[in-house]
Amino acid sequence: MEHHHKPGLRLRLRITAARRRAWLSAGLRSTCRKPPRRDPSDSVHKVASREIGGGHRRPPRPAAPSSSAFSCPEKFRNFQLQEEYDTYDDEVHFLVQLPFLWTRTKIIEIVAAKDVIFALAQSGLCAAFNRTTNKRICYLNISPDEVIRSLFYNKNNESLITVSVYESDRFSSLKCRTTPIEYIRRGQLNDGFPLFESESLKYPGFVEFDDVNGKVLTFSAQDSTYKVFDLKNYNFLYSICDKNIQEIKISPGIMLVIYQKTNCHVPLTILSIEDGTPLKTFSQLLHRSRKVDFIEQFNEKLLVKQDKENLQIIDVRNSDLIEVNKTEFMTPSAFIFLYENNLFLTFCNRTVAAWNFRGELVTSFEDHELWHPNCNTNNIYITADQDLIISYCKVSKKATDCVDSEAGEVPSMGSINMSNIFTGKCVAKISPSDPTLTIAPRKRSDKSRSTIHSTVPEALEDITALFYDEDRNEIYTGNSKGLVHVWSN
Repeated sequence: MEHHHKPGLRLRLRITAARRRAWLSAGLRSTCRKPPRRDPSDSVHKVASREIGGGHRRPPRPAAPSSSAFSCPEKFRNFQLQEEYDTYDDEVHFLVQLPFLWTRTKIIEIVAAKDVIFALAQSGLCAAFNRTTNKRICYLNISPDEVIRSLFYNKNNESLITVSVYESDRFSSLKCRTTPIEYIRRGQLNDGFPLFESESLKYPGFVEFDDVNGKVLTFSAQDSTYKVFDLKNYNFLYSICDKNIQEIKISPGIMLVIYQKTNCHVPLTILSIEDGTPLKTFSQLLHRSRKVDFIEQFNEKLLVKQDKENLQIIDVRNSDLIEVNKTEFMTPSAFIFLYENNLFLTFCNRTVAAWNFRGELVTSFEDHELWHPNCNTNNIYITADQDLIISYCKVSKKATDCVDSEAGEVPSMGSINMSNIFTGKCVAKISPSDPTLTIAPRKRSDKSRSTIHSTVPEALEDITALFYDEDRNEIYTGNSKGLVHVWSN
């Protein structure tokens, strides 16, 4: 990313008017927000040369762990609670007209860019804070009846895209707006401008931002039309209109079009994401009576899983098939594809695992039991080098014994764990049982410090959103009380 800003994990954001759209039938599908170092067109060439690629290619090996993974303990040493920001204050009653926006709700998303921290509450209220002055800059709800659904930082033009619904149309349609970060920093929200005004984004229509390919995908349910736009300048590129399309999945350089299932197979088409040119059309056999858990595309690999069936990994160039026994691979609640390392993470029952595309379990994580049972990528961060995963986790039993609590009472706070994706080892953590973890002392000369009302254990209670700023080496967490905390050394 330009200006040395390195985003780690980012949901390849798809939003519907009714709710945040589930990626799989079971949950979320994610991709790494950092564009791959290799040319995304590599995938196009691999798929397009499907008839040529009959020979067996040596499977790619995961990259060796980078030095950042091993310097992690030092990087996170002496982390302390530095600041506390409150999304809610007395002014909110004067700035928004919807009473439910006044109610204190949990933080569901945090985005940081160019020393500005954005915190989105479940109610739809979104606040921007200046990390330098530690003051709230503004609320991003520029219309008094605006409910913000999600945020997307567009690195191409250093702007923030808000996706909102409005009371004036009964919250039925998504509206997108882009505002340069510098304008937000100066409080000039009215200098932003709306996007995709020609599109009807009523439920189940959606908008999807794909940072890997630099594209935006919209779907208008009214006329069953998908449209692709350039994320750099929002220019319209091409459209796909077919009532038989059930879903479209995006990988680097390509799109997988999944059509309605017919009898015992599902028709599939792979398109070039640049211009929509068909690269391959084929059908995938399915068990007629089994529910499809997911169909996913990763470069030339197709992943297919049905209920109570083995995971199938198919090479679409030559139809080579690898099966993973259903007892070894259970349907996850979420995926994260790590394009740099040719791996994918699965999240199932609070556990994380890394797999390769030969169907082999690469990493099982130690001391990384997720706090929330339903995985949400806003609680997880993957570093730009894809070597570390940072998550809000349950406190290990050993640490639990050290935390003061009434007899038999389960502690309500968790820990922020940093684990190596290649080894599964927990290399650092911010834990309530750490006696050295404190609120950073305030210097008399430092007039910009915020007032911290929470204790350290309170700040680690019920964290609902997490973001790691790699440039500043700071972790931002949001909790169920609508508070944002800054952790750094």
